[in-house]
Amino acid sequence: MRTVKTASGATAVQIVWSSTRGSHKIEHLGSAHDEQQLAALRGAGEEKIAAGQTALDLGVDGMPQVDPLPITASRMAALWDALVGAYRLLGFDTATGGDAVFRDLVLARIIEPTSKLDSLRVLEAVGQDPASYRTVTRRLREFAKPAWRQALSAACADHVGIGPATLLLYDVTTLYFETAAENEFRKPGFSKERRLEPQITVGLLTDPAGFPLQIEAFEGNRAETTTMLPTIAAFTAAHQLESGQVTVVADAGMVSAANKQALEAAGLRFILGERLGASVPWIIDDWRRRHPGQEPDDQLVLTQPMPAGPADKRRDHVVYYQYRAARARRTLKGIDEQIIKAQKAVDGTIRSSGTGSSPSKMPRRPSTGTSKPATEPWLGGRPTSPTSTPRQQISSSAPTTSSGGSRRPSG
Repeated sequence: MRTVKTASGATAVQIVWSSTRGSHKIEHLGSAHDEQQLAALRGAGEEKIAAGQTALDLGVDGMPQVDPLPITASRMAALWDALVGAYRLLGFDTATGGDAVFRDLVLARIIEPTSKLDSLRVLEAVGQDPASYRTVTRRLREFAKPAWRQALSAACADHVGIGPATLLLYDVTTLYFETAAENEFRKPGFSKERRLEPQITVGLLTDPAGFPLQIEAFEGNRAETTTMLPTIAAFTAAHQLESGQVTVVADAGMVSAANKQALEAAGLRFILGERLGASVPWIIDDWRRRHPGQEPDDQLVLTQPMPAGPADKRRDHVVYYQYRAARARRTLKGIDEQIIKAQKAVDGTIRSSGTGSSPSKMPRRPSTGTSKPATEPWLGGRPTSPTSTPRQQISSSAPTTSSGGSRRPSG
């Protein structure tokens, strides 16, 4: 039953009959010009719709007139119970000794990421009785202790089943603060989001599926290469692992001279992907002499053991040098572009480095002879610049170092 306003201002009452096949039939009952006529037409429509149907007698003469019951509290039972169940399944309830304040803060921020103070409002909306804000701030000192994080890390590792051959992944990100105020921890630094505000650096260790196992926070101006070892040290301490049970695999972005020394000092095994230095390794030079003018096969790997001497403060290493044709092509293209740029500079037609767009003439030195491009046997006899350094000539090879074991290329 519906009501429709007519052009004269009256209210028409209609019954819309529909069938399972989708057809509709509209029956007009009449038009009302006031509230009494409208009530009478509605009553007639209800009787017509209920025609042939009997009423169930409940034995009640009339409904008592009472006020609606007031709502004194509400609770998101399904949501809260599900979150508490997941919290216990991960082992966090046991790891924290059943600390209700910590559990409520964690679950409140899952429901709505907000501040500690505003988390109390979220808990009240869910139907929980939150602790006071003073209690929360007082408990933060306990939550910030390394032992607390180690207990949570151990619970995560037990949940995913860390074993002797488990692969773990490590990465770094930054979190910025919407304030210009700095302190000893919150500092401006290299921002992945290109922000200028103070930030902190966060290192995260996960399993292959992305499940977090260990998280560490560092100063905002701290370099990424200096965050890896503290995170690994915290993880090994939490799980009581020996240094020989952990093998660190890292690419050039996470490798520094200080990192390698720290890995050696910690007794950790490692596989590091690095670029070649300025000098040509002996094994590559030996391959050139034995294969003059020959282009190496794609994915060629040369192995060079590097035993430690009496004065070396390291263990025995093995280095693997890998040649990749795709990288060689990119390197040669870059060398060719540099040769063209250098020739333009010699000819005096190179553009100025200032804001102007006109070419600047450069003084030319008197020529003392004709230079011929050198050829590079390692790259298959392709002409290169006569001033190419060994690093340019062999940049298509990538060595990798490993202590007491192997060295794999980074590609």
